[in-house]
Amino acid sequence: MFGLSKDEWKNLDGLYTASEIYQQPKLWSEVSKILEDRKEEIKSFLDNVLSKENVQIIFTGAGTSAYTGDFITPYLNKKVAHKFKSIATTDIVSNPEIYLDKESPILLVSFARSGNSPESVATLNVANKVVKEIYHLVITCNKNGKLAEYAGNDENALAIILPEESNDKGFAMTSSFSCMALTATLIFDSNYSKEELELTVETASNMLGNIEEKLNPIVDFDFNRIVYLGSGSYHGLSKEASLKLLELTRGKVVGYYESSLGFRHGPKSIVDDKTVVLVFQSNNDYSLDYDKDILREMYYDNGNHKVVSIGINKDVKDYTHFYLDIPVEKLKNDVFLGLLYVLYAQAFSLLASVKNGINPDNPNPSGAVNRVVKGVIIHEFN
Repeated sequence: MFGLSKDEWKNLDGLYTASEIYQQPKLWSEVSKILEDRKEEIKSFLDNVLSKENVQIIFTGAGTSAYTGDFITPYLNKKVAHKFKSIATTDIVSNPEIYLDKESPILLVSFARSGNSPESVATLNVANKVVKEIYHLVITCNKNGKLAEYAGNDENALAIILPEESNDKGFAMTSSFSCMALTATLIFDSNYSKEELELTVETASNMLGNIEEKLNPIVDFDFNRIVYLGSGSYHGLSKEASLKLLELTRGKVVGYYESSLGFRHGPKSIVDDKTVVLVFQSNNDYSLDYDKDILREMYYDNGNHKVVSIGINKDVKDYTHFYLDIPVEKLKNDVFLGLLYVLYAQAFSLLASVKNGINPDNPNPSGAVNRVVKGVIIHEFN
C-alpha cells in the first residue's frame, strides 16, 4: 500500500490509516448493497417525512462529519427537488434558535463516525426541544454508538449503519467520510447511475494501485503549507482535504481552503515559496473556467510555490507544475468524482505525515486532540 509493506506501515504506526484509505472502493460497494437491502424501509421513512409541507433537510456533524454535508449539499440541491442545508452540530448546539426553525418540519441528518461526540448527542436533544416536528436520519459507522442507540428507540428516527470497517481505527476520518457522503447521496439522489457508481469504484481501485508514484514528486517539494481550492461541492471537499493534512501532520503543515474565486480577496496572502496550491477541477465547463483562471494566475505569479490540479480536464497541464489526473472520460455525478479527488487528498496527507516524522494512526500522542472529542461541556438549554 502506497509503496510500503504492511510491516513497514505498522512500524510507522500508520497501518490503520493506510489500510482505511486503501479499502474505500470495497466499502463503497458494500454501502450500495446495504442501501439496496434496506431500500423499502428507507423509502417508507423518507416518503412520510418528505411529504410534509415546507420540510427542511439539514445535514449536521462536527469536523469531518460537518464537511461531509458541505461536500454533498451543492450537488443534491442541483439534482433533487427538496432543498438541503449543511449546518455543523457545533453551530446548532451553541445557537439552536438561530439555525433551527421551530415552526417548520425538519429532517435532521446526522453524520457520525462514532456517534459518541458530545455535540452530536446534544444536537439531537436540543433539536427535539426547539423544533415542533422533528425527524432524525442517523448515518453512522458505529452500531454501538449513542446516536445509533437513540435512533433505535425513536419512532421518528432511522439509523443507517455503515460497514464496520468504515469506523476508522486511525485518528483521521477517511473511510468514514467517503462512506457517509456516498450513503446520503445515494439515499437522496435516487436516480443516480449505477453504472457511474461501478465506474467510480473500479477507477478508485485502479488509482490506488500506484497513487504514491504520482504524489511523491509533490511530497518531495519543501513545503510547509497547502492551499486547497474548489467551487461548488469541491469547496466543501477543500475543507476536508485541508483538515486531513492538518490532522495527519499535527499542524507541521498548515492546511488552508477557499473557493477558486474567493482566494484573490485576501486569502492569497498566505502563499510563499513553501506553499502548494491545489485546485479541484469543477465538473462543469462554466465553473471550470474560473478554476483555470486561478491556476494560470498562480502558475505565472513570481515565487517558488507549486501549483497542482486534480481532475479530468488535461488542458490545464500547461500551467500546472503537477497534474493529477482522474482516469475517466466523464462522471456526471459531482460526488462520485469528488470521491476520487479525496483519494489523492487523503493519500497525500498520509505521505506528508510520514515525511514529517508523525505517526499517522496517532498524530497527537499527547492527547491534545482526540479521536472522539473530549473536554466539551454541554450546557442545559431551556
